[in-house]
Amino acid sequence: MASDLNRTELLARIRSREARVGVVGLGYVGLPFAVEKTKVGYTVLGIEQNRRRAELVNQGRTYITDVKQEELEQAVSSGRLSAVTHFDHVPDLDVIVICVPTPLDKNLTPDLSHVEKVTREIAKRLRPGQLVSLESTTYPGTTDELMRPILENVSGLKQGEGFYLAHSPERVDPGNKRYTTKNTNKVVGASDPNSLEVAIAFYEQTIDHVVPVSSAKAAELTKVFENTFRAVNIALVNELALLCDKLGISVWEVLDAANTKPFGIMPFYPGPGVGGHCIPIDPHYLEWKAREYNFTTRFIGLAGEINRRMPEFVREKTHRLLNHLGIALSRAKLLVIGAAYKKDLGDWRESPAIEVMQLLKRDGADLTYHDPHVPNITIDGNELESRDLTPDAIRAADLVIIATDHSTIDYDHLIQHAQAVLDTRGVTRHTHPNHPKVTLL
Repeated sequence: MASDLNRTELLARIRSREARVGVVGLGYVGLPFAVEKTKVGYTVLGIEQNRRRAELVNQGRTYITDVKQEELEQAVSSGRLSAVTHFDHVPDLDVIVICVPTPLDKNLTPDLSHVEKVTREIAKRLRPGQLVSLESTTYPGTTDELMRPILENVSGLKQGEGFYLAHSPERVDPGNKRYTTKNTNKVVGASDPNSLEVAIAFYEQTIDHVVPVSSAKAAELTKVFENTFRAVNIALVNELALLCDKLGISVWEVLDAANTKPFGIMPFYPGPGVGGHCIPIDPHYLEWKAREYNFTTRFIGLAGEINRRMPEFVREKTHRLLNHLGIALSRAKLLVIGAAYKKDLGDWRESPAIEVMQLLKRDGADLTYHDPHVPNITIDGNELESRDLTPDAIRAADLVIIATDHSTIDYDHLIQHAQAVLDTRGVTRHTHPNHPKVTLL
């Protein structure tokens, strides 16, 4: 009876928007989510271990591209959003959403230390009638096998009766103007019907379409599969690029022609590698978990190998181009365009552009870079600052390498003043086809 009362009261508070929401981790997932919840009337408390981020939120100053300054200011000034660096207010919350990093270690093993630490902090303060939802991408089993035992053993409460536990994987695509937190379909899974009911009710308040699945494991696997799908297909076109380089055929011409077929194909393009927190990392969660069942995920492993090879291929192609120009790589002056992993973003986590620069700098190249979104980077312990794309700066380089295809770059200006250009993103293939200065990946 007490559990039914807890659930009934929580559902009522969720549907009336009176529920107090906590978001643990105010990064690329957590901050947009928190702001979206305030728009429909929820009061949200952000729990952020990075003190500087917490201060910026409380000042109404955004540091995430997908969060508009005016929307964050409105959320904070209305009193609906604030941030702290501790967990003391967990008992005051009705819903706690976890959006913390889940990286890999150097052996490609999932590092769930952030999830575990946060879960223990919540468990020590958990009270009856709260919903805990994990949004961090992870391997199937994390919610049930890692989080649930901690929450139950520390709090003395039982999932589905004393508290509710769900997994709803984030589907954030940084920089995407069409699909946002609100209009991107939301998968929700839980391993008991009461938790699923409560989680669906919560996400339905701000997400246009919620997609329930039968368990937390199914929800976890859904997200990992989505990014594995992309990783495998990117690896396919990257391998095609490697083959086309041997055959002397333009991979871009082949792909553009293939993509004219109106059915049975989907556009994917090669590049200097894959970056960000999803594609280079998430498939390895599944690869790691599969080994527990003595199962080898051969497609996933091979895709990872191919994608990780691409920065080295850019280095090799740079070496060949410079040889053709009669310049040794160890004496070359190189200008790299872009440090971010994706166009029009300032995020350089796992960026292949950074790895390309590391390889070239270790070869002795005199390297500079330009990125309008990334003012400075660190390469092997050395800090570099973004250079302005003046005609003199461009002309000074023996080779310009387009590693990230930011839309704000004036490519006409770049090619006009460059000695030679290596375009790893194919951004110039339509505007400057067969240009004598330009070599495509």
